[in-house]
Amino acid sequence: MAWMRRDEETSFIGRAAELDLIGAAMGASRLVTLTGPGGVGKTRLARRAVSLVKDGDAGAAWVDLAPLRHGRFLAATVAEALGLSDHTSRQPADAVCAWIGDRRTLLVLDSCEHLPAECRYLVGDLLTACPNLRVVATSREPLRVRAERVVQVEPLSSSREAVALFADRAAAAGRPLVADSDLKLAAALCDQLDRLPLALELAAAQLRSMSLADLCAGPYAAVDLPVPAARTRPSRHAALRTTIGWSHELCTPLERLLWARLSYLPAGFDGETARRLAGGGPLAPGRVARTLAALCEKSVVVRKAGTYLMLDAVREYGRMWLSELGGGPELAGRHAAYVLAQTRQAHDEWFGPAQRSWYRRIGSLHADIRLAADHLLATDPAAALELLANVTFFWVCSGYLYEARQYLERAIGPAEPARSTAWARGLWSLGLTLTLQGEQEAAHETALRCRHAATVADDAEELGRAAYLDGLLHLLEGRPLAAANGVAATETGATASPAQPLGAAAALCRLVHVFGLTGCGRLDQARREARELRDACAASGEHWTRSYAEHQLALIAFLERRARDAVRHARAALDAKRHIGDAFGIAMVMDLLAIALADAGDEGAAAYAFGAAARFWQTVGHPQRGTPEMAALRNDCEDRLVSSMGERRYERMFRRAATSDARSLVAWGAGGGPAPLR
Repeated sequence: MAWMRRDEETSFIGRAAELDLIGAAMGASRLVTLTGPGGVGKTRLARRAVSLVKDGDAGAAWVDLAPLRHGRFLAATVAEALGLSDHTSRQPADAVCAWIGDRRTLLVLDSCEHLPAECRYLVGDLLTACPNLRVVATSREPLRVRAERVVQVEPLSSSREAVALFADRAAAAGRPLVADSDLKLAAALCDQLDRLPLALELAAAQLRSMSLADLCAGPYAAVDLPVPAARTRPSRHAALRTTIGWSHELCTPLERLLWARLSYLPAGFDGETARRLAGGGPLAPGRVARTLAALCEKSVVVRKAGTYLMLDAVREYGRMWLSELGGGPELAGRHAAYVLAQTRQAHDEWFGPAQRSWYRRIGSLHADIRLAADHLLATDPAAALELLANVTFFWVCSGYLYEARQYLERAIGPAEPARSTAWARGLWSLGLTLTLQGEQEAAHETALRCRHAATVADDAEELGRAAYLDGLLHLLEGRPLAAANGVAATETGATASPAQPLGAAAALCRLVHVFGLTGCGRLDQARREARELRDACAASGEHWTRSYAEHQLALIAFLERRARDAVRHARAALDAKRHIGDAFGIAMVMDLLAIALADAGDEGAAAYAFGAAARFWQTVGHPQRGTPEMAALRNDCEDRLVSSMGERRYERMFRRAATSDARSLVAWGAGGGPAPLR
């Protein structure tokens, strides 16, 4: 779950009265919205206020809405922040309502101002359906939901607080204020900038390159908005625009160009993305890193843990200048080409030592992939389909089934190209998504189209993927023999020599063959092939297929009454899953671990593992699912545990796991040891 961290990244200054006001509002209403202009500190204040809540919550699910360009995926973004990896065909809002239910949950929606209607409707639905949910929102305007408490966030309430903030940031810039004269100058500057926190932070960053006296003389020399004659100080909006505009004027031409280009990006980015997107013309790629470092020195860009970020107001200003420069369309094309190249490499390297890092990379590029897909759907649908097909396996493993399906259905039209590998892969991607959502009829229809497209394209790799899709459908519908026979008939399938280097399609087909053999009771052959597949994956540094091979080895060991071996293989499967996520697969393995632990005589750990499995099945939106033959094993084992342990003790252990953190559950499952006590 994307829980908010309680630590502060920089010191928090003042705001005691505002914090008391927010605390009182949260005590009186389930929806509190912090409103105010950009740069006034709504996000920092919300983070601080929520961290002070003392009601037993471990933290708050924090949803950053700034990267969303439209509201189509608002509920899906909330689901992601909650740790929900829904594998059903429900609408995301329904899935979120069901997931929260009557849980005590604190949800923070940050930066709602560009999606007011969508946020209003979603929050209204959530508060109606979830009686113990509380929401804190930040926005430049109220959400206008019934019973909403609005807290207007003002600039810092006193010169003392403003100077304290400015002095803290000045010290961070290496220019501490030591003399009384410095403090007097700082007080005058803070009042001139209307004590707006972002304006003060941007101004303090300039002390790296100029004196405080020059700083105090500077802001209104470069005002980009006229100050009304009737006012002695600018409006708060103008104060911020003034300071950002002043920071812009103090930048070199190359820094301004980089600022504008980077503002196109929807979220955080790394140095490589900055170089690929923003390099070109007068800004040679080799100069991007130095120019980016200069923007960090001016606090235009903030670096945290290797990721570069722009605050919303700074990004908005950059986009304004990008529009003035007329560089938006060219930049959109360059961005889409870069993201497509990244996803192409991720797809090509899915089976291999880079798999783990690509799961992380695709996760960090999620907002960029959305942006690139939207651009390509409008300008180059074939490239859009390739992009989406490249990331589908990563997305479904990470829980983005709804988004994958929405995008793929937009990209796949009724007309089928004569020969297209990308078309076959796109159909495979859609078929996989439908299968995992439980849409069996639509999945079968799409699988037929996928096989036909792969045959027409005469592509052995895509034929292998089509066979895997057919086999997966057979397995989930309880036809293991049909699954095994289907993949064995392909060139890349289970009949290929084990000595041949494995590719992704061959590995998937061999995995289905192992599942099919196990389901048919051909355990000796299944064990041999599972070991060969596992060892090949381990030699390649691959995790996804390896985890399922270990799962099958655990099931085979259990069926052969080798309980300790079953436990060992199940833990190895979970250890592989730790590197890539895959909530659906984790739920399957946890069920099997519980069954094996019970067979080994470790009843308390078995009950705990069943609770952990239930936690993950709930995450994916199914009460308990997997291959059909597992249901009887699971039910029989639970009945035996309840009879042996007693219902009260079993429920106590079960619920302890079911309410635990997902990451700690996987760590326990992989690492072993007794069930944790709380």
